[in-house]
Amino acid sequence: MEDRIIVLGAGVAGLAAALPLARAGRTVTVIDPLPPAGGSSFGNAGLLSPDTSVPVALPGMLRKVPGWLSDPMGPLVVRPGYFPRALPWLLRWIRAGRMDRALVLSQSMRALHGASFAHWRDLLGPDGFAEFIRRNGQVQVWDQAEETPAAALERSFRARQGIPTEVLGAPELREMFPGIAARISRGVLIPGNGHTVNPGRMVRRLAELFLAAGGEIRAERALKLIPREGARWMVMTNIANHETGTLVVAGGAWSGSLIAPLGLRLPLETERGYHLFLPDANITPDAPLLYKSRSFSLTPMEGGLRAAGTVEIAGLDAVPDERRAERLLAHVRTLFPAIEGGTPRLWMGHRPSTPDSLPVLGPAPGHPGLHLCLGHGHFGMTGGPPSGRLVADLILGATPRIDAAPYSARRFL
Repeated sequence: MEDRIIVLGAGVAGLAAALPLARAGRTVTVIDPLPPAGGSSFGNAGLLSPDTSVPVALPGMLRKVPGWLSDPMGPLVVRPGYFPRALPWLLRWIRAGRMDRALVLSQSMRALHGASFAHWRDLLGPDGFAEFIRRNGQVQVWDQAEETPAAALERSFRARQGIPTEVLGAPELREMFPGIAARISRGVLIPGNGHTVNPGRMVRRLAELFLAAGGEIRAERALKLIPREGARWMVMTNIANHETGTLVVAGGAWSGSLIAPLGLRLPLETERGYHLFLPDANITPDAPLLYKSRSFSLTPMEGGLRAAGTVEIAGLDAVPDERRAERLLAHVRTLFPAIEGGTPRLWMGHRPSTPDSLPVLGPAPGHPGLHLCLGHGHFGMTGGPPSGRLVADLILGATPRIDAAPYSARRFL
């Protein structure tokens, strides 16, 4: 009897690995305590950004951090009680922002993300791709008409990668986005990007396709990964034990607690993100807007608009601060003063983030049979499908489409 592959995590990364394995004829079980798209794959901004290759940490970021941290509602906050625990990760994040390192990271991001739309099409099929994905580009906007130093730096990264962009003035912005605030007079269109109209429903479709391919999804919580003789593994869950010779950890921000007892202490932090969904909005832009001056995005989705963004570092257990989500409505009204809609819905989720903006993919060093597909941070909907494909290819013995080395856990161990 063929050995069953176990994938821990029913989000976009886990399902993007599990589905091609099942389609290749392998027996695959996905284990997750939540139904598919129950975490960040549900509540993210819905941005699909193959033409975004700019790491989160950049040169010059360090001098902005004190100002951000002094504002409890600012774009980056670390809860005081959690700061000692977060400090090692933050120091690594700052080091990753050195120019020489950031340029290398940018190239690796581009290599992974560049074919994201093609991977989504492979997973969903042409009809599913057309149902869920819009390739209308993304538009970045600022309060000021002149280019900021951060914007100039990002532009230089895109230029190195040959990514096309178009600068938009006030007339173009008014034509593209009727009702946009008069203070917004400068934008940049990145036409190669896009968005999904419903990230949660799209990931649920991946689950349906996985089940149709013969896969199994079990609603269990993995508690411990126990090595067995012969390069095998036992997954102890809250209700069962499962043995396998091939185990994939794709559990998002919770992955760290599963692999740390094995000596795999990766710098995986949860950058808690918030969203506010405004149903039945009277203004519906055709493309997402990234309001760079206020560090949030506004994405048109089924039934309304989703405003998402900011970073709160407070660990996995702290209760949400709903004020951070509520404040997004004020930001939206700054962008579109006449906007109206139904009762807003609030959400908070955990981005599984590494300090260098690259996921951790491939075999776990020193642990035969254990594979990692985690740490996608702000880029899960973009990087999840190519990451899952890369991990599946390695398990199947196929040659990956890109070099897997930059994403190996070895860079942290």
